[in-house]
Amino acid sequence: MTSVIVAATPFHGHVTPLLTTATDLAARGHDVLFLTGARYAGRVRAAGLRFAALDPEADFDDRDMDASFPGFADVPPGPGQHAFFWQRVFADAAGAQHRQLTALLTEFPADVLVHDTIFLGALPFSLADHPGRPVTVCLGVLPPMLTSADAPPFGLGAPYTADRDRIGALNTELREAYADMQRDIEKTFAGLGVPLPGFIFDCAVTAPDHYLQLTVPAFEYPRADAPASFRCAGALPPSAGGAYDPPDWWPQLGAGRPVVVVTQGTLANDDLTELIVPAMRGLDGLDALVVAATARPDGPAEVHRLLPDRPGNARVEGYIPFDLLLPYADVLVTNGGYGGVHTALHHGVPLVVAGDTEDKAEVAARVAWSGVGVDLRTGRPAPERVRDAVRTVLSDAAYRQHARAMRDEFARHDPLQALAAVVGGAAR
Repeated sequence: MTSVIVAATPFHGHVTPLLTTATDLAARGHDVLFLTGARYAGRVRAAGLRFAALDPEADFDDRDMDASFPGFADVPPGPGQHAFFWQRVFADAAGAQHRQLTALLTEFPADVLVHDTIFLGALPFSLADHPGRPVTVCLGVLPPMLTSADAPPFGLGAPYTADRDRIGALNTELREAYADMQRDIEKTFAGLGVPLPGFIFDCAVTAPDHYLQLTVPAFEYPRADAPASFRCAGALPPSAGGAYDPPDWWPQLGAGRPVVVVTQGTLANDDLTELIVPAMRGLDGLDALVVAATARPDGPAEVHRLLPDRPGNARVEGYIPFDLLLPYADVLVTNGGYGGVHTALHHGVPLVVAGDTEDKAEVAARVAWSGVGVDLRTGRPAPERVRDAVRTVLSDAAYRQHARAMRDEFARHDPLQALAAVVGGAAR
């Protein structure tokens, strides 16, 4: 048996995949402690794991970022918002995270420390060269941030190019955009006694003993200069939604019309005029069943307020388990969360992506590059752009073929076994 600390930044899209892996490790007989935000205590304990809450200095509520980080709502999407995230949300928490991990390791001397990409307080353990430190494993729950001569960098939302001159210019632009954050994180790490040896985006990938990207090679840009510790381990299987009482219109899903599912995910759904409402307007009159999954209990009422004359082909729900809905879907229109996109591809469903916040522009670029969908290159598309993109995906069989090929590649990878092999090999 191996003892493992799993540390997750308190975002829903980070906690969920790490909780899946932690639960699997515990089922294999390992002793697992899960460290994340206080609001996730119930979920972690319900999974049968011991729980440790992040210190308040490093904790926040991802459902209201502006309350946790005043000024966040005023920063427009793009590199400026990315820099805000990295400086205020991730870099500023690194010191408190590291101090808490150090204290936890005295009480729970773990053999392995598993963490997500942006839990920066774990990096000093990877960078320190002293006996007895845990083996470090980073799980890539967002596109890899490693800069490369072979692919555009993470953080600018640039579409794929193989032009090395263009890539070099983008790498320079990236470092300039994040220069202030880099200086701050270097000071933080120096204060911890572990100098940061390079650009933080690179160190987040190269420093851990093992870096397992939770996708397949076909969904990630090729990089000949990636370190040997980096590999695409595969996409985690979608979680089952549990018991569900389907609405009265559910039999319409099998009636022969194409099914278009529209979602803004589980967190970025405060403003339904970003995607759900324009998508419903744009798809009005299309010979398809449009299912708007708002992922909020008041979603149907809010859509009715914003769109009183609901299109006749639209159905609006608060919560629908995607493991039940996506087998019927012909297209998923989404804002591009990494987990949601992979869930669609697990079902072989092609995509239309409208995302420009957090890592969503990077995910959208990979959707276009891999041929599994259309990138609208905006987070607030006009209705006609959604309509045209959906028509394109429905009429061009190549998108469905690429999505199904991706589904088949997913089936050939087992990320849970890949992590279990690393953890099993680290037992003292």
